[in-house]
Formats: sequence, structure tokens, C-alpha cells
Amino acid sequence: MADRRLREVARWVALAAAIAALVVFVVAQRQSVDVSYGRSPSPPAGVTEGAAGELSDATVPSVEQMTALVRAAEVVRLPGSVARWDEQRVRAAMGAEPMRILVAPPGLDEAERDRVRDVKDATIRVIGTQVTGGAYQATGDSLDDWRAEFAAGDVTNLLITLIAGLREQPPPTDVDRLRWREPTAAELEVVAARLRRTGLYTAPGATLTQVPRQEAFPGGDALYVALPRQSPEAPLLRYGPALTRLFPGRPIVELHGDWIEYHGPDAGDFAEVTAAGFYAQFGDRLGRYAYPQATVLGAYLGRVTDVRYAGLFDRPLPYRPADPLRVALPVLPWLFVACAGVFFALSVRSLLRPLRRPRSRPEPGLPARLAGLTALAVEMSALTDRRSEAALTRGITALTAARSALDDDLPDAHVRDLLAGAEADLDEAGRLLPYPGYRPADYLRERLA
Repeated sequence: MADRRLREVARWVALAAAIAALVVFVVAQRQSVDVSYGRSPSPPAGVTEGAAGELSDATVPSVEQMTALVRAAEVVRLPGSVARWDEQRVRAAMGAEPMRILVAPPGLDEAERDRVRDVKDATIRVIGTQVTGGAYQATGDSLDDWRAEFAAGDVTNLLITLIAGLREQPPPTDVDRLRWREPTAAELEVVAARLRRTGLYTAPGATLTQVPRQEAFPGGDALYVALPRQSPEAPLLRYGPALTRLFPGRPIVELHGDWIEYHGPDAGDFAEVTAAGFYAQFGDRLGRYAYPQATVLGAYLGRVTDVRYAGLFDRPLPYRPADPLRVALPVLPWLFVACAGVFFALSVRSLLRPLRRPRSRPEPGLPARLAGLTALAVEMSALTDRRSEAALTRGITALTAARSALDDDLPDAHVRDLLAGAEADLDEAGRLLPYPGYRPADYLRERLA
């Protein structure tokens, strides 16, 4: 009776929970869900060729003409090429078997790049600063590699790595051959004067004429210095540290060709993170195309904005803690289905119960046998020792199952099997007792006689 009442309560509780889940889910559909920091407003990066001004006016000769050039010289530099390297180190890496290198300018369209790749006599092809050969492509994987490639067009480490791959040899340790120098007082004064007036200094040869709109540095007090790609053979001019001392507390963004450095507040927290993420994602495209500096800077500032909104060096919006209800909304439909399933399962069982044929009274003797064996088990429980405890426990378990089977109107044959098992276990326990009269046959005969 208690089990039936419990099932009835569970049935209605499941129905109530299902209705509540459905109502909450339907009402919440008109609410917005936002439980994180502000979403970065930086635009997605486009990849359509030619849409960002990355194609230059440079062209390459026909495949036949380039093949003839490569056969005539070990290194062929086509007009507009920008890649440079340490010839002594590269020659030493080649060893006794020199390789032929074809160097093409950046900004070629797909058809022109295909013509360069079709020059079979070229062992290594360099398009812009993208280095390929055979089935291999050498790419930078550190800030030093990217700085050398995009600030000075230096592909020494990339060439040596590719040569080692073609020779199936382990690559040697990379060497950073870039050297830097701070500006003289006169150089610094020219740049500082322009920054005070406009916030942007563009050196001769650089292409940045206007800073893209951005939300990377709130307050609009960032200063920008754009320099052209410089030669790796001489120390590169770097204004950032000097300008940081001259304009304390202001962000300084310095471009060296396609290499961008940040100096100023929070530089230690995000400058390397931003640069590594930016060049790891876009380094391959920057190597083979000729993007304007404004396009490169815009993509970089978008990455800085993403880092800011991720909370790595400040938080542009106050944190809003997660609302448990809104976080749980996706689970509510499944909770509704589960509760409805429980309700219908219990309802079907209760509906089918009246259709069952009423069970006849149990076989005469079964209740009495159960009662007698139960009484025996109770008396034995106070007399058992280690040897007989296990058998008595098994017997009590079987008696409990037999009682449940009688209560649930299970077939008499099933009840008899359970009682027989219980009697066998109790008989084993009775044999191990030092007292006579506790074998089931003797005990029941005396009690039921």
C-alpha cells in the first residue's frame, strides 16, 4: 500500500515538474542571454584575394623565361623581390651540392604564383618572404622569426630550415641577426614634433597615411610611427623605447614594414600575446602578399581589441555573473521530456493494474511456511557464529524476497523456489550450530505439528 502511494505521489510530482519546465522555457524565449564580458567589436578578417589591396603591380616572366634564368644562375631575383638572407650561412647549409633559388616579388596573383611554382629547375622558391621547396614550406614559429621576416625581409632561418628538410637533416638552431639602434636626438625630435601635432609619423618609404578606426586603445591617445621595411645588414632604427620615455603613459605603436610592435602601458601583459597570435594567424598571407600598412595595422588593432575584450590586460565592461536560470535554459526541454516520460510510465502502470486478473489466494501452506522459517531465522540470529553467519544471511535474504513476492502477487512457484532456497541456507546454518533442534525440518515439525 505504501509503495502504491509513493508511486502516485511521484507521478504527480513528475507532471508538475514537466509543466513548470515547459512554462519557464516558453516565457524565456523572449529574453536575451548574455553572461560574459562585452563582445569584441573588431570586424572578422576577410580572405578574398585582392579585396584588401594586397596585390601589387609586379609581374613575373613566362615559365620558359624564368627556367632559362634559373639554369644560368644559382640565385635569380626577379624585379620587386624583397627577401634577403645571410648568403654565407645559406651557402654553408647547402654544402657541396648548391641549390637553385628563384626569388619573386610579393603581391602576385594566383596565376603568377602558379607560374613561379611551375619552374621545375628551381629547388627553392621565395615569393615575397614565403619560402617553399619540393613538398615543404618553411614558416616562422617565434617572434624572432616573424620580426626578421616582416621587419627586414630576412629569410635566412627559413631557408636553412627548408634546406635541412630537403636534405632530411635536423635543422640547426635559429640565429637572430637583427640589430637595433635608438634614434639620435635630431631623429627623435623630428618624429616627436609630428606626433605632438597629428599623433602619426610616416617615414619616407612607408605607406601608412591614416590610422584605421579602432577600439584597441580607449581615449584616442595612442601614437603611431610607420617605417618602411629596412635592410637586415645594418642596425634597424627603433623609436618605441625612446618615445615611451618621452610620452609616458601613452600607447606607442611602431610599424617596421609589416612588423608591428607595441610600447607603453600594459606592454608586458599583452604585447607578446597579441603579436604571437596575430603573426601565427596571418604570417603566411603577409609573407606572400603586399598589403598596405594601413590594412596590416587595422588587422593588428582588431587583434588588440579582441585581447582587451577577453580580459587579458583590462576589462572594457564590468563583469556580469552568470544567471543560473538562463544558463540552464537549454536543458529545460530535455527535463520536460524526462518528467513527462516518468508521468506517462507511471500512469500506464496504474491504468493497466485494474485490467489484470485478480490473483487467487496463495497456495495453502506458503504463508505458514514463510512465517515458520522467519521465526527460525530470528532465533538462530542470536546463536550464530562466524561459521554459520554467511548461511544465515543468505537465508534471511531469500525470506525477504519471498515475502515481497507474496505481497506483489507473484506466482506460487516463484515463492516456493525462494522458500526452498531459504530453507536450504537455514539448514546449513543449523548444522553448524552446537545446539540441536535448529534444523528447519525439526523446527517446523515441532512448531507446526
